[in-house]
This record gives sequence, C-alpha cells and structure tokens, in this order.
Amino acid sequence: MSIPLTRQGPSADSLYDLLVTAAPLDLDSSAVASLADKAYVAIRDRLIMLAIRPGDPIDDDELAKDLGVGRTPVREALKRLEGDRLVVSYPRRGTFATGMDISDLAHISDIRAQLEPLAARRAAERAVRTSLAELEELAARIQHLDVARTDRTELMRWDLAVHRAIYRAAGNPHLEDVLIRYDNLATRIFCLFLDRLPTVDEHVGEHVELLRAIAAGDADRADDLAREHVLGFEQAIRAVI
Repeated sequence: MSIPLTRQGPSADSLYDLLVTAAPLDLDSSAVASLADKAYVAIRDRLIMLAIRPGDPIDDDELAKDLGVGRTPVREALKRLEGDRLVVSYPRRGTFATGMDISDLAHISDIRAQLEPLAARRAAERAVRTSLAELEELAARIQHLDVARTDRTELMRWDLAVHRAIYRAAGNPHLEDVLIRYDNLATRIFCLFLDRLPTVDEHVGEHVELLRAIAAGDADRADDLAREHVLGFEQAIRAVI
C-alpha cells in the first residue's frame, strides 16, 4: 500500500530562536561553513517539512536562484540528500523528492524504537551539566506552550528541537548522525498526516516528562518513555491511514 505521499547557558529567547524558527532545523546557520552546507540545510528543511512534497521534481536552477547560491553548491547538497534518502536521481529524468510507502513507517520505527531509547539513556547517564540545564529549560518551554494556538508546523519544530537536543546530550556523534537521519524521515511522514492527527499536542507534550527524566538522571525511565514515544507515533499514523 502506498501513502500518497550546545551553547552554554542560553537564555529562553535565544534557545527559542535557535530551535524554533524558520531557520535550518538543527544547525545554527552562522556555524555552517560552506555554501554547499548552507544549501544542504536549507533544502533538507524544505524536504522534511514538505515545502517540497514527496515525488516533486527538484529544479537545480530554481533552487540555486531561490537560495542565492550557484548551481554547484546545490548539486553537492543534492548528492548528500540522496545519501539521506530524501531525494533520488534517475538518469535522463532528473532528481526528485523521494516518495513514501507504508513500509517506510515500519522500517523507520523499527530502527528508532531501538536507538531513541539508547540515546535517552545515554543522555541521562552522561550529559554534562549545561546540557541537562538546556533539556530542563526546553521542557519548561514546551510545558507552557499554548498548543491550541500554536501552528502545527511550529509544533513539529518543537518536536525536532527536542530530539536534536537529546541526541547531542547523549554525547555519541555517530549515534547522533544516525538518529538525525531517521528522525528526518519520520518527520516527513508525520508532516504528511499532520492535519489528520488529533493528538499532535499530546505527542509534543510527551517530551516534557522525557526531558525531565533525562535531566534527573533517571536512565531507566528515560529509556521507557523514549520507546513509548516512538511506538505511539507509529500507532497514531497507522490509525489514520
């Protein structure tokens, strides 16, 4: 069946600006060194948040003009995005945003159900004090979100921000790289069904307890909550397919 498918001691305002804006999802754009990196982050953002829809053709020239860069950085970015399974290239046909199939949900969830709890556990066990303070602050910001008045795309950015913060706090760059890749793919699926999901606010709200378990150093609780969160995501998507 196919689906049509850490800076030390940031203030509340700076944390919000870093994590929940129309800027790149998990990178401070000021730290992105090359034009190819900037193009990569910008195009990836559009693919994840479905500004570029599954199956859409990718126009190198249009993207280069829109981003204010040359075609070479865009082409380099698209090669990286193909490795991320966000775009696919066909000889003589061009490059397209990858489609999505129901099997993708199962495969992605299978991996995340193993690795998200590991990242939460390692963050609870190993995170430095400044990272734990960031997680606690993020929990407080989410707890006080007026979810009824918050745009759902912005809620998704909060979701991404939480996962990125946990991956960084785990202190394993290889684990972080893998999880970012699969969280990006999961977020595309989430965004595809966003308007049909009745419990997006609950999904985002689950992060509060998870973040606080990590900040408190409760590795077993963090592990359990992270697994429940991933499996709950899969169940919620399947319920509306």
